[in-house]
Amino acid sequence: MSGLCLASLGEVEESLMRTIAECVEERIGLPVVRRMQLPVPLDGYDRARGQMSSVTMLKLLLERAPSGVSRILGVTESDLFIPMLTFVFGQAQLKGRAAVVSAARLRQEFYGMAPDGTALLGRARKEAMHELGHTFGLIHCPDTRCAMSLSINLPQVDSKLEWYCEGCWPVLQERLEEVRYD
Repeated sequence: MSGLCLASLGEVEESLMRTIAECVEERIGLPVVRRMQLPVPLDGYDRARGQMSSVTMLKLLLERAPSGVSRILGVTESDLFIPMLTFVFGQAQLKGRAAVVSAARLRQEFYGMAPDGTALLGRARKEAMHELGHTFGLIHCPDTRCAMSLSINLPQVDSKLEWYCEGCWPVLQERLEEVRYD
């Protein structure tokens, strides 16, 4: 089966990259290939918003994706946006190859609270699983415990699991089988 390329966009803590790689391998069985750090695409920075375009990051990931992997997941410390929303925790191509997750708003210190490394790692795993689910065609799930549940704030991220519900998991398994035989 072709696997996942995990790439940092800019500097990202090793513990964050490692926990995402382990989660993907354990939870969905995709082998993870680590890639060297990619540069943050400065042409995606919006000065008025003080944020990076997640679309620009997805384009860079697709351009730099190594051959032989079915998916590429970027992880960044940059605060991300899409034009219609104030921010996003991440973004993915629905039924595509690329996804990106931002650690910026998953950090408690972003909101003026004391850092919590354990919470950050758990949130990053959940959002990575969520965005990867989109690449396999999964849409937002009404089950608030499912990794595919929409999260627009930290309490919603914290309340879901890094796992898929009984409705989403079989769909993901079917899509993973398709990837195994590509």
